[in-house]
Amino acid sequence: MKNMTTPPSRLARLPRALATAFAAAALLASGGMLPTAHAAIIGYMQPYDTLTEARISSSALPAAEQAAWRDYLARSRALMAADKAVLAAERGAAAPTAAAPTAAVPTGSATPPAPPHNTSHDGGMPLNRQAAWYGSAEARLVAANILSYQTPAGGWGKNTNRAAPPRQRGQHYVVDDVVPGSPPRKDAWNYVGTIDNDATTTELRFLARVQAQAPGAGGDAYRQSFLKGLRYLLNAQYPNGGYPQIYPLQGGYHDAITFNDNAMGSVVELLDEAAAAKGDYAFVPAAMAGEARAAAARAVQLILASQIVIGGVRTAWCQQHDPITLSPVGARNFEPPSLTSGESAALIILLMRLPDPSPDAVAAVRGTAAWLQRAALRDVEWTGKEPIAGRMLVAKPGAGPIWSRYYDIATMKPIFGDRDRSIHDDVNAVSLERRNGYAWFGTGPAKALELYARWPHSRP
Repeated sequence: MKNMTTPPSRLARLPRALATAFAAAALLASGGMLPTAHAAIIGYMQPYDTLTEARISSSALPAAEQAAWRDYLARSRALMAADKAVLAAERGAAAPTAAAPTAAVPTGSATPPAPPHNTSHDGGMPLNRQAAWYGSAEARLVAANILSYQTPAGGWGKNTNRAAPPRQRGQHYVVDDVVPGSPPRKDAWNYVGTIDNDATTTELRFLARVQAQAPGAGGDAYRQSFLKGLRYLLNAQYPNGGYPQIYPLQGGYHDAITFNDNAMGSVVELLDEAAAAKGDYAFVPAAMAGEARAAAARAVQLILASQIVIGGVRTAWCQQHDPITLSPVGARNFEPPSLTSGESAALIILLMRLPDPSPDAVAAVRGTAAWLQRAALRDVEWTGKEPIAGRMLVAKPGAGPIWSRYYDIATMKPIFGDRDRSIHDDVNAVSLERRNGYAWFGTGPAKALELYARWPHSRP
């Protein structure tokens, strides 16, 4: 467990400085809108340090463990170089080097257009159809796309429409615009192999369903691709059991252990399914199933070790944690290190699904469930996108509960980030663009608490 310390001046306020009191007192006293007269910028985001040999050498890790981390970095770089070399060869370009990390396309050659961006909620890979549908021509077209976009390292990019035609020779593995609506960054090497936005895990689940409807030689390509993708996930796991957002490592906050959007949780669930080697996963070889089982167990231990403990009390998790120290870290400019409600709710759902949870897992779930109950906001509403004012947090007696996405680790009060790296204690003081463009509040933790109420281990 990651034990946090707080400055003495703030520690005394910790036990009662919770979100419910914040909402009831501050909002209702204002007569509606959250008051901004006393809103404050309480800090600024600090950029995350890329995982490097220098960081490993300066860490407190024992020498033997440092060697394993250095080996991990070396494998990651070799896999990225191989990915780039294959694309360069397809385009008839020189393989990338340290001096020219992105291979140039020869003058006069035509590069295929970037893959089409996904516009559906499932990326063109529905996982809720009847089993027979996965043997249809429509499903096999999707599977053909999936096979064609698998990187040499074994993963997939995100936000690509898998119902589109297969990848052409020389076409990039990923969409140009990493974020929908953002300016294209042609041939940028971003998210080439990722678990963000359910990438890679969704492709693998879809392939498992398709191969189950294609016994014999007709399904071999799907099974081979699945096993290559499973190997990718096993390779991507850090020596301590965590998972980066992108693999091979891309640098920056992507190197952090990523719970954001249930990225690591989705991997653990997939590993468990593969380890069982039943149903759609019955084809997984026993040895590889054993590797998946061991990897899932290491991941669960990492989850337990990274839970933030304050003054001896288990609380929640951050969206990202440092891969070596397990300290909570920030990501994008508006995503500060904090206690996160949605990701923590997803993690205890994962832990509650363990068939035989350890005493440590039981304690972790109980601690986070108690924290979520304390952190709930009531008598407030997160409004829709008003034409001029945008989204606002306003008082509404009887409303809720809702949860802030982020809570300050020291005060337990909601906090909010902006694109200029500023951290605010009032969401209504955040820029209009960020208020309208980010999920600052949600009701997701309610599901976790409902499951917790029925969980056999919820009480001693």
